[in-house]
Amino acid sequence: PIYEPGLDSLMVDHRERLSYTLSLDQMLGRSDVVFIAVDTPPTYSGDADLSRVMTVLDELEATGADSRHILVMKSTVPVGTGERVRAELEARGLGNVGYASNPEFLKEGAAIEDFLDPDRVVIGDFAPEHGDAVEALYAPLEARIVRTTVPSAEMVKYASNAFLATKISFINEIANVCEEVGADVSVVAEGMGLDQRIGPAFLRAGVGFGGSCFPKDVTALKQLAGNSGYHFQLLTSVIEVNELQKRRVVNKLKKHLDTLEGRRVALLGLAFKPGTDDMREASSLVLAARLLAEGTRVVAFDPVVTNAGDLVHGIESADSVEAAVAGADAAVLVTEWKSIVDSQWGSLVDTMATPVLIDGRNALDPDEMAAHGYTYEGVGRTSP
Repeated sequence: PIYEPGLDSLMVDHRERLSYTLSLDQMLGRSDVVFIAVDTPPTYSGDADLSRVMTVLDELEATGADSRHILVMKSTVPVGTGERVRAELEARGLGNVGYASNPEFLKEGAAIEDFLDPDRVVIGDFAPEHGDAVEALYAPLEARIVRTTVPSAEMVKYASNAFLATKISFINEIANVCEEVGADVSVVAEGMGLDQRIGPAFLRAGVGFGGSCFPKDVTALKQLAGNSGYHFQLLTSVIEVNELQKRRVVNKLKKHLDTLEGRRVALLGLAFKPGTDDMREASSLVLAARLLAEGTRVVAFDPVVTNAGDLVHGIESADSVEAAVAGADAAVLVTEWKSIVDSQWGSLVDTMATPVLIDGRNALDPDEMAAHGYTYEGVGRTSP
């Protein structure tokens, strides 16, 4: 189960048009276009695990799909997967089954809006008639359609996520330099983003990226390049910066508290970003693990993720921001949920043992927090 704003009501509104089955044979009997939307998690080597994709082919072979069926790959798969799937189909006597690549670009927390109003729809095919069939499905959206080859469509997905991750790591590096020279990364990012060649998106410094896509896809693209004999140096740095960024928070806490052993630290927000309950590669997991290793008592609150103790052994769960920060020696804003950002910070400060506030998302006003009595520190911002 996942948390996605608006999904519940959408499914209720269209329940008469939704049906579910565990029988692939039954589904094929009622379908012409079949979307493959299984996960492709990383293997120990960093490659994408395609076992779920290949399982679909095993089941197709057992059911005997025919020439009217078109497989559409929504899953994020390495470049070359389409060729591999086509070869597997032919080897299984399913060479008459069509294939198209149609990568998804939905943001968690805004998936419905992104689907209905996409920046682009990318369709790669081996045969034009298969791409035409997929394009026809998207006609009501009146979206920009990019038709290309299957390998290029596969690469668009990886390249897009890798570039966005690179922007995040870049601005985090700029933030770290800003801390050393007394500049404010928020102003720097604003000035950069006004340049149309750069744009403002993903230029927000923080504790690093996480989630189900960026870490996995960046690593997979780096691995794909390495398997092809090319060392993707830039992505190596992007990954390294992202990992180090999370640990810098621990050093900031040590700076203000001297020692973390026996201290109580509140983590405000757990999900990798607002609007979702996804904890995959969440920065909070790294922070919590590092703090616990330092002998810190970690108390966490998230408005949607409520099983913190199940995720990292030793985390205590609080049912509100107030409960999390009460008696805390420091608080770290990890996920900028609106309900957390809009907390009554003026009254919370008096409940803390030591009013140290680390803003890991630069979501709060430094001057306002200082006026409330906090020892405030953001990421790449000049402290009041």
